[in-house]
Amino acid sequence: MPGFELFGDMERKEVNDVLESGVLMRYGFDGNRNGHWKAKELEAALEARMQVNHAQLVSSGTAALTVALASAGVGAGDEVIMPTFTFVASFESIIAIGAVPILVDVDDTLTLDPVAVEAAIGPKTKVIMPVHMCGSMADLNALKSLCEKHDLILLEDACQAIGGSYDGKPLGAIGDLGCFSFDYVKTITCGEGGAVITNNAKYAKHADHFSDHGHDHHGKDRGAETHPFLGYNYRISELHAAVGLAQVKRLDEFLSIQKKYYGILREALSGVEGVSFRRVPAGGEENYSFLNIFLQDENSARKGANALKEAGVDACFYWYDNNWHYYKKWEHLTQKIALGKLPNEILNQMQNFDQQDFSKSDQWVGRTISCLVKLSWTEEEVRDRAAKMVAALTK
Repeated sequence: MPGFELFGDMERKEVNDVLESGVLMRYGFDGNRNGHWKAKELEAALEARMQVNHAQLVSSGTAALTVALASAGVGAGDEVIMPTFTFVASFESIIAIGAVPILVDVDDTLTLDPVAVEAAIGPKTKVIMPVHMCGSMADLNALKSLCEKHDLILLEDACQAIGGSYDGKPLGAIGDLGCFSFDYVKTITCGEGGAVITNNAKYAKHADHFSDHGHDHHGKDRGAETHPFLGYNYRISELHAAVGLAQVKRLDEFLSIQKKYYGILREALSGVEGVSFRRVPAGGEENYSFLNIFLQDENSARKGANALKEAGVDACFYWYDNNWHYYKKWEHLTQKIALGKLPNEILNQMQNFDQQDFSKSDQWVGRTISCLVKLSWTEEEVRDRAAKMVAALTK
């Protein structure tokens, strides 16, 4: 991770097909395309790879989450349970449709704690949204049971975990809806892009229309299409889809590299006193994009992160102090800072973060260092890196 590290001839060929046709938009202009429909081809490839009936490409992972929520009928005042450790897009997508994000603790998987989730379910809860952070997954069977018990929607945010699996099924394909990001630093990239996957035909139809101004996409005359409901513009371009089409064909290649290098690093660090590893739920397999380690306490983790930096070991992240990925630095959310007036439902239903106790999350995230696994390394570089990490953390 990320796929741009191995960008090459396959990607250039797919992009050149689009440039030679001159048709950059995914819809219309049938006669000028020279038979190239990159977005449609990528959707079909994702359906096959993710073992689902429907895939809808959109402009980003954030767009995917927004479209998925809207497609399931989530709207003003509906509450969506999400983790304290994620990317800001999680709550941005919820607020964008007038729904209310409800933050709950993570556990030693670094994803949603099912016990905390059940305690947060209320009369306005509509969705449980686990985020498979840093390449691994939540306890999905437990979360599915909660959704069945309370008649809720399970939406998997698998934006950082494409290629991972749970009980033999691809991550993203286990819930009612799943979302991926294909931005520039994801395991496979479109440059910018995302996708919604589902086996629910109604949700798929809604996603198709909603992501393109509500167009029904009937017939071949775009100007004659009707609009069954309001929509917005979350379309992907053919250029971006072309890059992703090449990259999705290389997913197994990327995963095999990540798994090999992850294994080298983990084996080396397993002998360091005070180092342990995040829990991967039984039946789960990571996509190996990050090696996530726990140190004994917050102080040790801070020292460890600094020691790695001083040793010249890059791409290791201490999320506890990160502006983007942990609730402690989300002042714009917790203080409800927006350019315009927020809906009353959000203002009235949002948690009072001055009174929330997320100490369980703090004790896991505060101990965590995440080490990115790069595709562009050589095995020699990985083994050298492992030796430096062992020395730095031992010190």
